[in-house]
Amino acid sequence: MDLRFELDDLTRPAIIAFLEEHLEDMHAVSPPESVHALDLTGLRGQDVAFWSAWEGESLAGCGALKDHGDGTYELKSMRTSSGGRGRGVGSALLRFLLDQARVRGAARVLLETGSEEYFAPARRLYARHGFEVRGPFADYTDDPNSVYMELAL
Repeated sequence: MDLRFELDDLTRPAIIAFLEEHLEDMHAVSPPESVHALDLTGLRGQDVAFWSAWEGESLAGCGALKDHGDGTYELKSMRTSSGGRGRGVGSALLRFLLDQARVRGAARVLLETGSEEYFAPARRLYARHGFEVRGPFADYTDDPNSVYMELAL
């Protein structure tokens, strides 16, 4: 698998549709108050860097890093295409994003993901890469539908 990562401006129709599908999925499996995925406006914020991952001309996945300004970065909107699941795309994307966090001087990377069964593969992926469960951070609250994780770099 040969992936190409691009710092993305979030204007291509394929990316917009991919992120709309991501939000739809999040709302389908989690209560509204427990959906923390950023919309296009949030992903275009000055404190967010967003990358798309391409396999040839096909969109294979995406992910973002949100800078919390204190050496802490938050992983946001990480998603793999249905055709990329089970093929290592998620691992490659996560390694890329962690490398980008290191380049930016991150001391740690945090994330929020769901506690529902739908999110079990994501939780396993993060755990395989050294993330550990922790409590809420930033503006998050204690939520039975959320799992918070951290990786010290």
